Amino acid sequence: MKKFDIEVMVGLFIFVGLLFMAYISINLGRIDFFHTDYYPIKATFSSVKGLKVDTDIEIAGVKIGTVEDIQLKDYEALVTLLIHKSIKIQDDAIASIRTKGLLGEKYVEISPGGSDVIIEPGGDLFDTEPSFDLESILKKAILD
Repeated sequence: MKKFDIEVMVGLFIFVGLLFMAYISINLGRIDFFHTDYYPIKATFSSVKGLKVDTDIEIAGVKIGTVEDIQLKDYEALVTLLIHKSIKIQDDAIASIRTKGLLGEKYVEISPGGSDVIIEPGGDLFDTEPSFDLESILKKAILD
């Protein structure tokens, strides 16, 4: 065999190997690059101090989605939540920003409502509770 043929075969082998590794990584990691299994809803908070993009969204301690985006709109935080398609959120559900542990990371907890009306993709979740700001309370207690 010529040197050129061997180099082409090795290059093809490496290329196929990289494609195979990418396929396995995506399937084993259950990565959804295009968010095809999720739908967005929006929630407006007076404060999202400590909340970050890609933060977990939970119901009863079970992850049901992630925070996709946080923007400032009319001096409030507009948060886009990506919810798994298998989960239906009622229009009277409450979204709260909670902390894992005393000083842990923030996450969004949704308390399901009792309504029969389901929020459509792209809809709004109106009942929200901002994060508990321990620093402000301590400041207030010390200064008073």
